[in-house]
Amino acid sequence: MTEDRVSQDKAALRPTLLAARREIAAARDRAADDLALAARAIDLVRDLGITPGGTVAAYEALRTEPPTAATIDALVGHGIRVIVPITLADNDLDWCDAQDERRMPRGPDSIAAAGLVLTPGLGVDLVGTRLGRGGGSYDRALVRLRPDARVVVVLHPGEVHSVRLPRYDHDHPVHGMLTVDGITWLQAM
Repeated sequence: MTEDRVSQDKAALRPTLLAARREIAAARDRAADDLALAARAIDLVRDLGITPGGTVAAYEALRTEPPTAATIDALVGHGIRVIVPITLADNDLDWCDAQDERRMPRGPDSIAAAGLVLTPGLGVDLVGTRLGRGGGSYDRALVRLRPDARVVVVLHPGEVHSVRLPRYDHDHPVHGMLTVDGITWLQAM
């Protein structure tokens, strides 16, 4: 598939996925989802061997995204350092400590300390192709990860796709998806 075709296919798919997300989010119990995702995230860091003092990169959810506030709080409560993104003018990501009220940037390379990255996304396919909002911020940031780090997209139930999503060569695949139902590991290509 050519770069132009991938771009067109992604652009055509995003409005459909955003509309579906609005419907899904409206039907969900956000507070219950927040707590369920936090419990699943704690299980995930334990399964990955991330111990107190370890680092997880997460994001602060927008209105229709699966909630992450309780996840961040739970991770911090377990002694995990959580970093969250700051979007730069060029759409790259800098990072700050989630607990830092001043939001002091720690540098784009701070993500290299993370053993787990919880990313936003509109959907994922079974081979780990994550479709985001189109800025490429995470694809830029994820190249800085250490080799053993795991990337997991946080989704609402029903946002996994059995058909392959359009993918650029530079798109960074995810290893799994996290929903209120738990973690599903994907066949990342």
